[in-house]
Amino acid sequence: MDELFGEGWLFWGVVLAIGVPVLLVVLTEVLGWLTRRGSAAAGPVRLLRNWVVPVGALFGLLIFAFQSPADQVWARVVATVLGFLVILLVLSALNVALFANAKPGSWRERIPSIFVDLGRLVLIVVGLAILFSWVWDADVGGLIAALGVTSIVIGLALQNAVGGIISGLLLLFEQPFKLGDWLDTGSVRGRVIEVNWRAVHIDTGAGVQIVPNASLANASFTNLSLPTELHRAMATVTFSTDDPPHEVIDLVVDVARGLPMAATGEQPAARYLGAAKYEVEVPVSGPAAADDAVSLLLAWLWYAARRRGLSLDGDSTDPVAEPAQLDAAFELIAPAFRLSAEDRARLAPACHLERFGTGEVVQQPDRVPDMLRVVVDGRLALSIVTDRGAIDAGWAEVGESVGQTVLTREPSFVRAVAAEVTTLLVMPLTVIDEIVRSNPAVARDIGQAIENRRRAASDALAAAGIVRGALGGRG
Repeated sequence: MDELFGEGWLFWGVVLAIGVPVLLVVLTEVLGWLTRRGSAAAGPVRLLRNWVVPVGALFGLLIFAFQSPADQVWARVVATVLGFLVILLVLSALNVALFANAKPGSWRERIPSIFVDLGRLVLIVVGLAILFSWVWDADVGGLIAALGVTSIVIGLALQNAVGGIISGLLLLFEQPFKLGDWLDTGSVRGRVIEVNWRAVHIDTGAGVQIVPNASLANASFTNLSLPTELHRAMATVTFSTDDPPHEVIDLVVDVARGLPMAATGEQPAARYLGAAKYEVEVPVSGPAAADDAVSLLLAWLWYAARRRGLSLDGDSTDPVAEPAQLDAAFELIAPAFRLSAEDRARLAPACHLERFGTGEVVQQPDRVPDMLRVVVDGRLALSIVTDRGAIDAGWAEVGESVGQTVLTREPSFVRAVAAEVTTLLVMPLTVIDEIVRSNPAVARDIGQAIENRRRAASDALAAAGIVRGALGGRG
């Protein structure tokens, strides 16, 4: 038996005939297991099973089984292919070990892919040089020297361009920002939508600005997305010097608090800067909401300032304050409130018109209103505020009113929001009391309107799967 296996070709033939199929079966099972787990190690194992082992077996047959001379051309060709495959296998295994499972924020996760590609290229070149030197007895020393001199010449000729690229690559390695972050470079402000080895693509809202990495590396910029907890939208507004500063601050803060972009649990702030100027800070969830928050704040301030009699930008004129507008509003509501011409003339001085911008809250729930507001233009969206959010409860169209519980001295149970620019006739409690004393039928009409709205609110809650008691016993 020893003499039989003592023959080199027979021993290696048996080894290759039995060992290679067994090894392939084992690798197939391992590959299937890694593939099912979604492991990155499946790539190197697949390369080992499909290429390295078969080519290694062929090389073994040529050298050991067939006793082919090592300097034979076919043996060298197969050895070269096998060596190249082994280099690829080693690089693939290193890539899996170092970068496939890199923890977020670690240096392995931050390193740009181009650095990895360059490192892989260098290792392949070095590996091929060693392979050709070992298999083909090639003199690679002269080639390496020539490449070194050539690299120096090219580097000196392109030092400015290469320096910019290297600066950009170092910026990518540091990663002071990522996709989705908002940057302010002084000349460009927007959201990062693409980062590559040469430039950063920033969506400014008016197009995509291409900023070279070298420009960012050689200058300062602001990452508006850091820190990630909150972002504060800043705005500066001007009123009249006749407006009391504390009244203006209260108005600005109240309007800012109602913005839909405002961060929950955070309070806006306003400061008086002098010369009728005020700085406003609105906490928002991120820089993406900052511009919209400032735009909506300025729009709502236009309406709110005129309702309070303050002068935004030094102007307090209000188109709805025209006497003809008030007369037209009373003409509209006169049939519903059974008002005669004498009633309108007597009650009109105590009433006024207000205008709300789209999205402004006209009436909050769970508060006893002190005024009844009648829609004379536009419309209001009504909703019930519950623990599950706001439930739609219909609309208040032209001629309909909100705040009817001013008559019964009960808290309102609906929230009213201007669905569009809406003008309301505001009737104080004293006016409603006088109308009711003069004509008790109006009280019955208001009571019926309250009941109808309560019923509609209860139906909306029932449709949403919320029990009737969510109205707090008021319906």
